[in-house]
Amino acid sequence: MFYRDERLALFIDGSNLYSAAKALQFDIDYKLLRQEFMRRGKMLRAFYYTALLDNEEYSPIRPLVDWLQYNGFTMVTKPAKEFTDSQGRRKVKGNMDIELAVDALETAAHVDHIVLFSGDGDFRPLVEALQRRGVRVSVCSTIRSQPPMIADDLRRQADNFIELDELREVIGRPPREPREREDEAQVVAS
Repeated sequence: MFYRDERLALFIDGSNLYSAAKALQFDIDYKLLRQEFMRRGKMLRAFYYTALLDNEEYSPIRPLVDWLQYNGFTMVTKPAKEFTDSQGRRKVKGNMDIELAVDALETAAHVDHIVLFSGDGDFRPLVEALQRRGVRVSVCSTIRSQPPMIADDLRRQADNFIELDELREVIGRPPREPREREDEAQVVAS
């Protein structure tokens, strides 16, 4: 439930939203996403959080990050950490939970409603803290994937759950050929 006169802020956990949309087999058009939420209320800010690999000449996510930055999104990035797991596989770790939580708590005094694009159960205490400050919190993820991409306790804590699959017609774009943002998909949040 949205009210046209309420002040909104979007907080997008980039790797989590990417994984949820991929599980539902569609790509997100971020221009349409931003327009949809501007239509739903007075959007003050749209934050996008992602870790980037600094040591690679070309990162598949770099064009998206640049586009978002030039098109009204506040980008929050940090270098991802590379490591080799016990089976010798290359892994990338880039958790942005703390940055997102701090920014959301600082923004709470200026908004009426926060939309969190993540299904990560680690955000349940954040949602609870925002609600104590009088902010309504909607969480956007999916229960239609196998397994569901949202933690049950996060969904229960939110004031409103937005099923990402129901936004497909509004914010989706036709899937591209398999040249994916592999680095985004490989970022392991722990």
